[in-house]
Amino acid sequence: MENRRVRVRFAPSPTGPLHIGGVRTALYNYLFAKKQGGDFLLRIEDTDQDRFVPGAEAYIIEALKWCGICPVEGVGFGDGPHAPYRQSERKPMYRAYAEQLLKSGNAYYAFDTKDELEEMRKRMEAGGGTSAYNAITRQSMKNSLTLPEDEVKQRLESGQAYVVRIKIPRNEEVRVQDLIRGWVVVHSSQMDDKVLFKSDGMPTYHLANIVDDYTMQITHVIRGEEWLPSAPLHVLLYRYLGWESVMPQFAHLPLLLKPDGNGKLSKRDGDRLGFPVFPLEWRDPVTKEVSSGYRERGYFPDAFVNMLALLGWHSSGNQELFTLEELVSEFSLERVSKAGAKFDPEKTKWFNQQYLRKRTDEELTELWIPELNAKGVKAERGYIVKAVRLIKEKGNFLNEFWSLGSYFFERPEKYDPEVIKKRWNDSSMGFIKELKEAFEKLEVFTALETESLFKATAEKTGIGAGQVMQLFRVCISGLAGGPALFEMVELLGKQEVVGRLEMALNQLERKHS
Repeated sequence: MENRRVRVRFAPSPTGPLHIGGVRTALYNYLFAKKQGGDFLLRIEDTDQDRFVPGAEAYIIEALKWCGICPVEGVGFGDGPHAPYRQSERKPMYRAYAEQLLKSGNAYYAFDTKDELEEMRKRMEAGGGTSAYNAITRQSMKNSLTLPEDEVKQRLESGQAYVVRIKIPRNEEVRVQDLIRGWVVVHSSQMDDKVLFKSDGMPTYHLANIVDDYTMQITHVIRGEEWLPSAPLHVLLYRYLGWESVMPQFAHLPLLLKPDGNGKLSKRDGDRLGFPVFPLEWRDPVTKEVSSGYRERGYFPDAFVNMLALLGWHSSGNQELFTLEELVSEFSLERVSKAGAKFDPEKTKWFNQQYLRKRTDEELTELWIPELNAKGVKAERGYIVKAVRLIKEKGNFLNEFWSLGSYFFERPEKYDPEVIKKRWNDSSMGFIKELKEAFEKLEVFTALETESLFKATAEKTGIGAGQVMQLFRVCISGLAGGPALFEMVELLGKQEVVGRLEMALNQLERKHS
């Protein structure tokens, strides 16, 4: 293993949108491969054609590209030396390996019908035993271990439906070394004879997965905890196919848990709990139901990836904010937790806020200008940059900028009713009138000068500055909160501020007279 080039794969099934747990699996594979100077590839495991969902494969590819965790080869990313990367296109190769297992006696044909299988299950359950198809129950079923050889041949030649099942040993300990969990030991009596191959020529997940990992020279299988119960079966398949010496190392990642820690975060939890569980928006091709995505909610991809990286992995220090390059440098499977990781929607917003603030004012302006253009805003770029500098301190998302700072580009049409109700009276109205007149005479209209004049006017009119500060803000912006007040005033400029104070006085005097 030491001399082999590290190769890992992300191998989702196109049965729907990619859950953020799947994105995290892809991310950890990507980080591990990059750290080791190896290869990360995408394989689409579509052997279960009954569960195939149109558009799911394209969604997976688009999601990985949006996150910036791109494979070096695979579906949607260019063919490497092990193409094709869709299992449905590799169909002819699997039969040979099923036949190899049959020939070595490690697998067998089973001809049982659905009714016969159901009858066996009911019989075993009634007797208090297991209903699994295993070393005990297979002895009473219709398979090539119980039927005469000539009858087996006749059934196959007549085209009777069959499956190929692995022959699990009756009394053996199967040991799996996991890079995160250590040794996992399962007794073969707890395993069943899984179906490996169907008469329609399609392998099941278990056979296709092992054959593909072997032929694609995968050195490490990094996947979700839900696949841990399958690992002993996969170890046996490597052994029975004679590939034990090149068997990949396994690492099973911890579950992503609901915010309350009670159970696995599922695809159904997202919008029900008020946050996305998919990287991109998804429209179900059958029901037309729309599920929200992080991209459409306004998250930066690097903030989303940073958040995901820390769900189940911790750095060597207390650092929380990482570029993708820093994550590659820091990442190791040794610091991946065994315990499930609770998903925290509020912390996810915090990550986006941090990445928003890390962006330069110029970068954010460039991102925001298309929305401003769509709203018909006419403003000089330099002015927009200054407005962005003030707005971004209060925002978590770029798509909040307009609601937070539209007043930089248009006068408010209404004023916060709670502040008006609490603060508007004869005294405060007199203050606003006095302040407007003072501002009209002010020659140097800076944050420092306007704040000084504001305080002087409050003192002159015998009113506490704190009593009218928020009211003044509302008269200017319409909102009760916002960025540094006098920096905002300076940016709007003398003429605009005076005009807004006059407009507020006219509207509020009429309304409250």
